[in-house]
Amino acid sequence: MSSYVLYGNPGWGSAIVEAQLAWYGLPFRVEETGDLFASQAAREALRSLNPVSQVPTLLLPDGRVMTESAAMTLHLADLSGRDDLVPGPAAAERAAFLRWLVFLVANIYPTFTYADDPSRFVKDEAARAGFRAECDAYAQRLWLAVEAAAGAPWFLGQRLSALDIYFAVMTRWRPRRDWFAAHAPRVLAAGERAAALEPVAPVMARNFKG
Repeated sequence: MSSYVLYGNPGWGSAIVEAQLAWYGLPFRVEETGDLFASQAAREALRSLNPVSQVPTLLLPDGRVMTESAAMTLHLADLSGRDDLVPGPAAAERAAFLRWLVFLVANIYPTFTYADDPSRFVKDEAARAGFRAECDAYAQRLWLAVEAAAGAPWFLGQRLSALDIYFAVMTRWRPRRDWFAAHAPRVLAAGERAAALEPVAPVMARNFKG
């Protein structure tokens, strides 16, 4: 099989998909894009593959391009023929998995899109700090909703899923691990367990040094 090419950066959202590629044992390499916030050249280079110049962007072995981490999560599970990260259609956990997967990418993930570089959306420099603070506060309220639905030891209860890999990565972003420890301990614990799994741990080490 030819390799997948994952466009991303250490510590960015591409780490979520990188961990899944490693989990399934698929051949892949990571192509670092550079800082897409700071470099117009980096954005232009990626735009030929992804019209919004975001990572993760995944080049499939047959040359087709995928964007959107949730789509990749479902596609890789289908290709592998396995249900260890994505509950199958008949699984009792399937509905909850799909609900919270879409919740993460449709609600929480955009708070980073808007707040990481507020200048893209708020032209008044004086208003940007307040805008970012509001986005971050909204994200915290969303995480509390996730925590209220969380099981143990994994988010879905007794079974691992790709949601736990999302948490492994996303709990290292704002509002940071101390906040999760205090306000969303089940989410943090599921993410920590996923981060320590044998196929995932090297990916986490590469993406989050120090």
